[in-house]
Amino acid sequence: MQTVQTTFWVVALLIAMAVVFDFMNGFHDAANSIATVVSTGVLKPGQAVVFAAFFNIVAIFVFHLSVAATIGKGIVEPGVVDTHVVFGALMGAITWNLITWYYGIPSSSSHALIGGIVGAVMAKTGAGALIASGILKTVTFIFLSPLLGFVFGSLMMVAVSWVFRRARPSRIDKWFRRLQILSAGAYSLGHGGNDAQKTIGIIWLLLIAAGYAAPDSASPPLWVIVCCYTAIGLGTMFGGWRIVKTMGQKITKLKPVGGFCAETGGAITLFMATLLGIPVSTTHTITGAIVGVGSAQRASAVRWGVAGNIVWAWILTIPASAFVAAIAYWISLQLY
Repeated sequence: MQTVQTTFWVVALLIAMAVVFDFMNGFHDAANSIATVVSTGVLKPGQAVVFAAFFNIVAIFVFHLSVAATIGKGIVEPGVVDTHVVFGALMGAITWNLITWYYGIPSSSSHALIGGIVGAVMAKTGAGALIASGILKTVTFIFLSPLLGFVFGSLMMVAVSWVFRRARPSRIDKWFRRLQILSAGAYSLGHGGNDAQKTIGIIWLLLIAAGYAAPDSASPPLWVIVCCYTAIGLGTMFGGWRIVKTMGQKITKLKPVGGFCAETGGAITLFMATLLGIPVSTTHTITGAIVGVGSAQRASAVRWGVAGNIVWAWILTIPASAFVAAIAYWISLQLY
């Protein structure tokens, strides 16, 4: 039986663990925000990470906490969650992030966290405590977000190519080097707005489970919000260079005009999803947009083998993180 003091320290450690995950989310997904702008040479790597981190944090003033509410109350029944479940969920997500970072695979931190929650809850009570509508919405957007990114990215590329068909290539390059600063900022804003809220959601879930927040509270404490947005911004500043290389160069070669179209298409998708409260993968979204831009030029411009390996990582993310989370849940029962 846990004492009140033991519960307090366990909750404090889990919050710290969640903040570490949030930092890793920014570190792991820095590539999503800056790969295109770095690969086209518009910004140097050091400039790009500071630029992206700034917009990650500014997102706190732009988006409502709809995604946090989905994670906190829309994936599993809050009454089932306890500290063991949260520990398992975070361990599943962090482990999968480390594996995919090491191998330079741009997987989804978001879906790793959701997979972790699902795996830990199923280890405790089975599937009955899962909220089907929230799971279905999230799984649907595993496929829909890269598709939307692809469509918006390719449409942007076709439209820009038609509008500037008579312009000299040197002038197009010059204009879009400037415009890509705006599109990179917009994508970083969407990245911070959607991804930071996922960690806000799990800390909120933890606070409700431990009795430190009311189940019917309209929003989490302000300190949780500020802490999570800051952590993801700092993670982005440190960057995940292995994944930047995959996203920026291995899928398709990008010029400033292509980078602008990919970032703009991806940003539109993220803004839509965040406003609807849907936790999507920024990795899936920008990958779809990059592939869309490449295929709009010619199908051979896309290295489909690399893209195929990335898709396999997407498919495996939720079950792999769920499996690790279930094991971690069992281990936590033995620890305290």
